[in-house]
Amino acid sequence: MSESDSSFHARVTHSLSDIPAADWDACAGTGNPFLTHAFLSALEESGCVSAETGWQPFHILLSDEDGHLHGAVPLYLKNHSFGEYVFDWGWADAYERAGGQYYPKLQCGVPFTPVTGPRLLTGTAEHPQHAQRLLISALSSVAEQTGVSSLHVTFPTRNEWDALTEAGFLARTGQQYHWYNHGYADFDDFLATLSSRKRKNIRKERARVRESGITLRALSGEELHTTHWEAFYRFYMDTTDRKWGQPYLSLEFFLHLSEKLADRIVLILAYHDDQPVAGALNLRDDECLYGRNWGCAADFRFLHFEACYYQAIDYAISHGLSRVEAGAQGEHKIQRGYLPVETYSAHLIRDPALREAVESYLKREREMVRHTIDHLQEESPYRRENSPIPDRQS
Repeated sequence: MSESDSSFHARVTHSLSDIPAADWDACAGTGNPFLTHAFLSALEESGCVSAETGWQPFHILLSDEDGHLHGAVPLYLKNHSFGEYVFDWGWADAYERAGGQYYPKLQCGVPFTPVTGPRLLTGTAEHPQHAQRLLISALSSVAEQTGVSSLHVTFPTRNEWDALTEAGFLARTGQQYHWYNHGYADFDDFLATLSSRKRKNIRKERARVRESGITLRALSGEELHTTHWEAFYRFYMDTTDRKWGQPYLSLEFFLHLSEKLADRIVLILAYHDDQPVAGALNLRDDECLYGRNWGCAADFRFLHFEACYYQAIDYAISHGLSRVEAGAQGEHKIQRGYLPVETYSAHLIRDPALREAVESYLKREREMVRHTIDHLQEESPYRRENSPIPDRQS
């Protein structure tokens, strides 16, 4: 595949090992940990992402005439819709019942990771908007030349979403739950902004965990050892088997991740009688703590809330982070200080009939998402004067 405009050339590579880490990271920037060469290559090197698992790397690289990288896109050729968190199963079913072939498709995003972040990586470009337009054009060209039914950009930034929809991609919205740090001195300072009933409920839940004999540790950097990952992987597998039936990530991936990104990892481990019984995996950057995976080997009441939500808030406050992103699903998060926010995806549908049907559906869905968020925000646990949600457009 090639797409050029006198001085730039776009091509596809099927492995991040073909790209120097420093070059990729210069395009991706130093913020979001999930866009780093280390995170994405850990997925590839562990075999979690491969043609065999239905996630064949198809990354786009934008270079100048001298071969210097000016832009990149994390892209995958897929033969299923698992591990995306923006669901298109209904589209696939309808298209195939009508005689079409929905798979393979192209997926732009971070595998198994519903975290908003850059998708059109232009950190080294002298003119980022121009490079962004070239990358969008390259995406369309790859979709056409591979003959896929569709191309999906999931969890881009709002600015990228605007650029993609202006270029003809279909606009979709979703929702997640985030907690915002308004300069709290400690957890009690945060609790003081909640209504009396919600404040008492959270204190009761935290007390119940302590009374059950649970202690918790937040591990990062050199504190992380293989034994911690082996324990966490057991919890992850046990919870996956009970809830979803198919794990996406392997122990090898977690070990690779720890080797490459230990300083970005915050692993919350819960202990009972000095034995680890549960864990919550988070990654962080300079502004945000991102909750990712949870697992538990025993049933302790309220431990999930403590390990995944309250410990994350504690960590964010003590380390001066501005927010915690707790991911999708679970209206119970609202009563624990995590409020609904809008997320974005953009979709290129090549068949005109399917495009028309999806476009009509998405218009109704966007209205429903906005209505749902407005309704859920009315259930905020905060006192009315303490419940602003920053508008993040980047």
